[in-house]
Amino acid sequence: MKAARLYSFEDIRIEDVPVPEIGPHDALVRTRACGICSGDVMPWYIQQKAPLVIGHEPSGVIAAVGEKVDAFSKGDRVFVHHHAPCMVCRYCRRTDFVQCETWKASRIVPGGIAEYILVPAVNLQNDTIGIPDSMSFEDAALIEPTACVVKGLRRTRLQKGDTVLVIGLGVMGMIHLLMLRSMGAGTIIAADMIDYRRQKALEFGADAVIDVSEVGLELGLRDLTAGGMAELVVVGPNSAEVMSQGISCVRPGGEVLFFTPARPGERLTIDPNYLYFRDINIITSYSCGPNDTAQACELIRQKVVSADKLVTHRFPIEKTGDAFALTSRAGESLKVLVVFA
Repeated sequence: MKAARLYSFEDIRIEDVPVPEIGPHDALVRTRACGICSGDVMPWYIQQKAPLVIGHEPSGVIAAVGEKVDAFSKGDRVFVHHHAPCMVCRYCRRTDFVQCETWKASRIVPGGIAEYILVPAVNLQNDTIGIPDSMSFEDAALIEPTACVVKGLRRTRLQKGDTVLVIGLGVMGMIHLLMLRSMGAGTIIAADMIDYRRQKALEFGADAVIDVSEVGLELGLRDLTAGGMAELVVVGPNSAEVMSQGISCVRPGGEVLFFTPARPGERLTIDPNYLYFRDINIITSYSCGPNDTAQACELIRQKVVSADKLVTHRFPIEKTGDAFALTSRAGESLKVLVVFA
């Protein structure tokens, strides 16, 4: 079978590798679609894992199941999460699934951008979802990124009518925007340097946009809110500087969500009393667990989030390098998929 293996940020090769052999509790999935994640194109993040078969947002059809598998059958249409928790440890009992040692160690084999994927028993049992016939494979490839947004917004205290600032309008910023609108946010203000993405944000329901190449975030938000600022600020870019700017945009009593890690070596300097006397909360949110993927699947079934809105480019596996490069340029694109015949 074919698989896309990354050796460096500029070196992605399509290789012929053996189809994985499954065990009695595993399944083999024929991949039909897999997204390129924004995290995949952070050089410091992905190159430390090289060489690896990239991709962790797959959907497909079960091609075979092990003799001990009874929850799924050949021909089932599925979403597969690349990590799955044990469901019994202290972290799992608190639904802190991403801190579970099993979650951290689990993986799909060899990776999402491959013609076939081995789904180990723990992934199959604890975070593989059967998808309805009405849901396309492209839609199902959005479950994992949508689930990450589900988790992040669940951790906030968002109330109907709140003013929200979303910084960074790649596909994850757009999913935030779509979900915030469905959750009853009052005024949604979206910020980015790229005009294409600002215009898309307005299409998707943003009330106003800030061109951060022309005006600072804090000043732009202050003008749009008559000095009221935002109850919730979602920081998408992997930048400590933008995180600091995000904090300055939060209204007293509000909160800022750091959705992406900062680059290695960056430091965020905070005056604790600025936070304390304003009752500002800082929230972080890393990845997602099975409760989040289940809710994301339902949101996609309801078309709150959909491939029709978000997928702008599709490539065959032979062009994975082009798909990766397009995503990394962060220009006139949103979600980029590798699709399989």
